[in-house]
Amino acid sequence: MKIRAAVLSQDSSHLDIETLTLEAPRTDEVIVRLVATGVCHTDIKHSEPGGIVPRPVVLGHEGAGIVIATGSAVTRVKPGDPVVLSYDYCNTCASCLSGFRSYCHELRPRNFGGTRPDGTSPLSRDGSFIHGSFFGQSSFATHATAYERNVVKVPAQAPLERLGPLGCGVQTGAGAIINAFKAQAGCTVAVIGSGAVGLSAVMAARLIGARRIIAVDLHDNRLELARELGATHVLNAARDDIVREALAITGHGVDYVLDTTTLVPVMQQGIAMLAPRGNFAFVAGPGGTATLPLPLGHMLLGGRSVRGIIEGDSPSDTFIPMLIDLFLQGRFPFDRMIEFYPFERINEAIADSSSGRVIKPVLRFETGTAAD
Repeated sequence: MKIRAAVLSQDSSHLDIETLTLEAPRTDEVIVRLVATGVCHTDIKHSEPGGIVPRPVVLGHEGAGIVIATGSAVTRVKPGDPVVLSYDYCNTCASCLSGFRSYCHELRPRNFGGTRPDGTSPLSRDGSFIHGSFFGQSSFATHATAYERNVVKVPAQAPLERLGPLGCGVQTGAGAIINAFKAQAGCTVAVIGSGAVGLSAVMAARLIGARRIIAVDLHDNRLELARELGATHVLNAARDDIVREALAITGHGVDYVLDTTTLVPVMQQGIAMLAPRGNFAFVAGPGGTATLPLPLGHMLLGGRSVRGIIEGDSPSDTFIPMLIDLFLQGRFPFDRMIEFYPFERINEAIADSSSGRVIKPVLRFETGTAAD
């Protein structure tokens, strides 16, 4: 079928909307007509020079839409079902079989390789190869090919156009607190970076009953929203000594610190504010061969821990429906972060996200104007 997709060419960071051909689904595949797709910083990172994803490629990995076709082996969803698309995994390695799919042994090629596992792509342009299957979806397009394993059926009464960010950024932040840290009521939490991932973590910390929730950012407007979403304290890193202030707020240090910035000096500040037996985690790294020097005495004498977290340790097929249920109850208002753009303004959405003007751009696939 013919579809419209935002293509990232070899030598550009600008995405061009083009007409492509999408193959019919294979036995384990699902074709989804996109209603909306979130723009994530992972998309932005890989649209810039130095990204590891091969080009030309269609990015996008926070899709939400309606199933229109399925392969012969698909049983979990059927045409007409509303779904959210999430990350891909093999479902056969030790990590997947242990329930930790976001640490799949094939995570990198399946999500960043730009092809199916067999090296093919469901996308082409006049017979020429276009890389697809980014995160098992490539949802910067009117239609996407996903797999039965990374399609999550959602309730019909949920607002589908708002749900795409649950597939990556929101489940990453919320899952870091709930699934990875397993934070308990009465703990202290600091979240460094109040973007979509960070604010999702703030909301999750409020959900689990954290006693103190410290949000850190450079933008006062984001910190104000963080306070509205559950932060008990906010710190502007441009003005405040965030380590000293965090220690003063907690008295003994922070139990759980989540970094979303990818900045090594900031990550070191997060480690410095840890309480004894405290846990520090980061959800993205600076890339390349960057290293994170650790204060070994501080780590050893306090029994402190440092780890990376992918996708919030989230089993998407159960965690996303749980977050939707909380949203419908009014307890997890992640839509407060969203600003809508028509698909045709995808480059503007990316620019606004990169500048910090918008927290979570979401692309709509209907004709219309951006909504607040």
